[in-house]
Amino acid sequence: MLKEISTLVDSPDFKGTISDLGGPTANTYGMGCLSHVHQKRCQRLSCVFPSICPHLKTDHGELIELLRACRAKPGVKHSFVASGIRMDLAIKHPEYIEEIATHHVGGHLKIAPEHIHPSVLNYMRKSSFDDFETFCAVFEKASLKAGKEQYLVPYFMSSHPGSELSHMVDLALYLKSKKLRPEQVQEFIPFPATLSTCMYHTGIDPFSEKFVYVPKKEKERTYQRALLQYYNPENRKDLVQALKEAGREDLIKSGALLGQHSAKKFPRKS
Repeated sequence: MLKEISTLVDSPDFKGTISDLGGPTANTYGMGCLSHVHQKRCQRLSCVFPSICPHLKTDHGELIELLRACRAKPGVKHSFVASGIRMDLAIKHPEYIEEIATHHVGGHLKIAPEHIHPSVLNYMRKSSFDDFETFCAVFEKASLKAGKEQYLVPYFMSSHPGSELSHMVDLALYLKSKKLRPEQVQEFIPFPATLSTCMYHTGIDPFSEKFVYVPKKEKERTYQRALLQYYNPENRKDLVQALKEAGREDLIKSGALLGQHSAKKFPRKS
């Protein structure tokens, strides 16, 4: 990474800003199994799901030193971590969150909680939603300590295998309770060689061999998108139908999702 930064600095087009030091696994640098004996016989498919393996080295010390070396490079004015942080690992080491909040966030940091419902997160092989809320609290505290106004931009997904309308209603209610209005919506699309795509095409969880509900009909996929963007007047008709389909007419009568929305949109990066 340092060698690549040196190459960038030498480029006549480089203006001093590295837009993203992160990538898909922004905070797993230097991590690995602490036990060679255990590693040889380990049959886990993931070191971090359904829980973080006790044999996994999760210390962020090496990564923090690398980040400091990156921003110390002559010619580098800003070196941002814009995305890709595994929140379950980061909250184990608040000093890492403080480091990026102080030196490596350009106003906005993208994170991907994806959903709030435990069963959907399980199909996604994602950690508990509690990790997201903990990360938010630690990041906000670190940003305040650094004297910076910074925002997290969370991404949520609709129509993932296992995601039912009732789950999306819960997510929409959560978003409204937190005054969150996502402008960008991730709709699940099958992608080759992934577990989610396997479930999408077979309707079966390959591990439990049990049925998985898969929203494939365009009408329901539209409803799930509408629930994520509950605040958009253009979605009102679909939102009403989604709530009826989910058996939540009470939310229509009470105006819980269809009333006036004073929520703020996620800030856009200029």
